[in-house]
Amino acid sequence: MDPEPSRRLDLVKSWAPVGLVFALVLAVYWPALHGGLVWDDDAHVTRAELQSWSGLGRIWTQAHATQQYYPVLHSAFWVEHRLWGEATLGYHLVNVLLHAGACCLLALVLRRLVDRGVGPSASLRAFDSGPVAAGHERRRYAGVEWLAAVLFAVHPVCVESVAWIAEQKNTLSLVFYLLAGLAYLDYERTRRWGSYGGALGLFLLALGTKSVTATLPAALLVVLWWRGGRLEWRRDVVPLVPWFVVGAASGLFTAWVERTLIGAQGADYALSVGSRVQLAGRVIWFYLGKLVWPADLMFIYPRWNVGAAGGGWWGGVLGVVAVTGLLWALRGRARGPLAAWLFFTGSLFPALGFFNVYPFLFSYVADHFQYIAMLGPVTAAAAGLAAVRDHPAAWLRWGSRGLAAIGITALALHAGRESASYRNAATLYRATLLRNPACWMAHNNLAVILAASPATQAEAMDHYREALRLDPDYAEAHNNLAVELSKTPGHENEVIAHCLRALSIHSDYAEAHCNLANVLATMPGHESEVLANYREALRLAPNDARVHYGFANALVKMPGHREEGIAEYEAAIRLSPVYVEAHSNLADELARLPGRQPEALTHYREALRIDPTRAESHYNLSVELAKERGHETEAIAELTAALRLRPNYPKAHNNLGVLYAVQGRFDDARKEWEKTLALDAGNEDAHRNLQRLAQLQKR
Repeated sequence: MDPEPSRRLDLVKSWAPVGLVFALVLAVYWPALHGGLVWDDDAHVTRAELQSWSGLGRIWTQAHATQQYYPVLHSAFWVEHRLWGEATLGYHLVNVLLHAGACCLLALVLRRLVDRGVGPSASLRAFDSGPVAAGHERRRYAGVEWLAAVLFAVHPVCVESVAWIAEQKNTLSLVFYLLAGLAYLDYERTRRWGSYGGALGLFLLALGTKSVTATLPAALLVVLWWRGGRLEWRRDVVPLVPWFVVGAASGLFTAWVERTLIGAQGADYALSVGSRVQLAGRVIWFYLGKLVWPADLMFIYPRWNVGAAGGGWWGGVLGVVAVTGLLWALRGRARGPLAAWLFFTGSLFPALGFFNVYPFLFSYVADHFQYIAMLGPVTAAAAGLAAVRDHPAAWLRWGSRGLAAIGITALALHAGRESASYRNAATLYRATLLRNPACWMAHNNLAVILAASPATQAEAMDHYREALRLDPDYAEAHNNLAVELSKTPGHENEVIAHCLRALSIHSDYAEAHCNLANVLATMPGHESEVLANYREALRLAPNDARVHYGFANALVKMPGHREEGIAEYEAAIRLSPVYVEAHSNLADELARLPGRQPEALTHYREALRIDPTRAESHYNLSVELAKERGHETEAIAELTAALRLRPNYPKAHNNLGVLYAVQGRFDDARKEWEKTLALDAGNEDAHRNLQRLAQLQKR
């Protein structure tokens, strides 16, 4: 018999489940593939000042350069930005493919364990009794790895991690986590130091992507105990001691970043030790409940009032202790359930409330917090289904298969609906408010989006005020409402009141200092307060280009402060070289100074290189070019570009007429001045130019 067709058939069989997983994941997350940026995605997609090679260096060397110090993650985003820039499809597709890859790696890990004689039941008695029993055990659990992979692939709890661009930290770190686990299992079998070094390197990459992967060495010990029923100190524990040290250091550093750089400290995070223990118990049961019955999933869940819980939450803690004790007592019959439980609760440890993380300001739970931890229960569920798949009772055998098919289909459909919520930020926040109408953060963030359009400005104001009704101490909403009110004259006192309220809540709120300075700058006699607030904002946020830009705008309007304003524009551009407004305004100021025209031309051209659609910059550049003889043709080209972008631009039509007249194109000049008057009947320059042209032609 020719073995070649058989090998080809085996190859097809081995790759068919991989194709199925990738197809399922793509189908489930298809609605989110063309989604936009939500919440903090813009802080993860590489910012302008980090897009250069030196920016890549800052990602690794400066803890404050990115929102969180995850250099591997932000290096990945840096590479992706090089490939497709701001286009969100690429980021979503990478996240989807990483999730599908993680599902297949999960299957590979489980297959490696089964091939080594570890049935998912975690009972090795069949293997210990000889090759016939071992072979039966392997056949009994054949395919369980792919069932676990499919369950993980389509579970709706994963949607937040996969459809949200910022959570590439989850999908990428899980890929490194599972690869590190595979490499360590190879080391555990062969004792090759090359495998150990590779495993440790992959673990470091996982930590550099998201520090919750620090739980991997503990998870490996659980797996080793699952396999053999006991742990040997020298063989099993000692090789992982360096991993525990590195993981603990990474976790503690992340906790420090969360507290000091991100702001996860203060009264909103003040919980006693007892309250944190109670919270941990409730969190565990909450996450397990969402895995078993994933209904009412939310981007932001209601924030529990831990202080008001009293002793009622101790029941959850006692339940965790009781389940752990029961599974420990049953370990002689089956170690699998205890192993899955320990993996689940241990992987959740960083998110149980013992360490402050910024999202606790809004909610103590989030679906993406259990992305890794859920692998334990998902695998246990797959093993349980496999255990009854070949049961002698036909009704049980076929019932379990039907239940699995129905469950996977229902999960996939539910996950697809959830992923559609991530089409854009407004859709996501509206979906959140439908299920959690008291979510003040969602009200505020939706208002920011609505405020960008005049048609929905009134609705934005309603959401800002609702956010403040729900949380009167929400400094960001006070600041944002002040910004919105400042767009309409006559609200200066209300704007000042909201800025001052925001600063009374957070005195180190740089943006509120800026906004307060902006409104005071419109009111005579407040120059000293304007300068004081901007200087304080710069002290608080010295590397914020927007603060330097706003300060510059205020300075150039004050007599005697133009040079200082120019210096602030230049500082903003150093921090953000593609800050188009800073280039444009700096050029305007330089153009007013003798001998600085070449610099003005440089900045106008740079502004137009960054954004060629700025009609005002085309016009201003043409004005500067027209001052020098011999540049008329280039000035005409800039005015033509300005009018192409803004046809109803009276000043551009008038200046174009002047340049045509200089070139002797009097008919073209007259047409441009007539267009100017059609748009602006009182334009004195156009009237004067037409009169002069008539006198010239008459002579």
